[in-house]
Parts: sequence; C-alpha cells; structure tokens
Amino acid sequence: MPDTMTIEANWQEGFRFEAHTGTGHDLTLDASVEVGGTDAGARPIELLLVANATCMGMDVVSILRKMRQEIRSYRVKVTGERAEEHPMIFTHILIEHFVEGEVEEAKLAHAIQLSTEKYCSVGAMLSKAAKIETRYVVNG
Repeated sequence: MPDTMTIEANWQEGFRFEAHTGTGHDLTLDASVEVGGTDAGARPIELLLVANATCMGMDVVSILRKMRQEIRSYRVKVTGERAEEHPMIFTHILIEHFVEGEVEEAKLAHAIQLSTEKYCSVGAMLSKAAKIETRYVVNG
C-alpha cells in the first residue's frame, strides 16, 4: 500500500491561506502586496526550495553522523531560477552546503551524492523539471 499524505489549506482572506499538515503543523502562505496579498506568509513556490534544502540537509546530517563526522554548524542555501513565462517553474536550482567541524571533504561529498541520487524525494521530484547543481564548502 502506498504511503499517503494529506494537508488542508483554508482560505482566510485576499490570497492568505492557513495550511495544516497531517503531522499537526501550521503554516501561513500569502502573496506579495504587489499582486494583492498582504505578505503575511511565505509564497508557495518558496516552500519548494525550503523543502529541498531541508530534505537534503536532514539526509546529509544523518549520513555524516553515521560516518562519525563532527558537525559544528551546517547551513544550506538554495537559489532557484524560474522560467519567464507561466507557469514559471524552476529551471535551475543551485544548492550550496556550508559545513563547519571535523568533517572530511570526501565524506561530505559522498553524503551529498547519496542524498541527491537516493534519498531526497523532494530533490528527485524537482529534478524532473529543473537542472539541480550542488556545491559545498567545508570550514571556510
């Protein structure tokens, strides 16, 4: 039986929605003032990049821990370029990993590769539409 997920998004006013996840978390989403929203929350398209960064980030942390690498800090920056015409999908995504600690560069590269090729479902879905590029910096 396939794994299923359900969320609910309830319209509030203007373009603002309150979303409630199946795991019990709430999110506010809204449009910019320029298009009639009130800027009360993140844009839906931004959440795709957030999901990609955190999906991959969780994988990388888990894999590095299993490799007994000591992470002091870890930041993931994702930049998405969108098509100029609607539906304005992402065409290129750059994922940059910044890691501080006792982490071997080769092990970080391998962890990122495993996340990209095997574990991160968000990145796997986005890669069907966009070219995804990764970079990393260790202790620098």
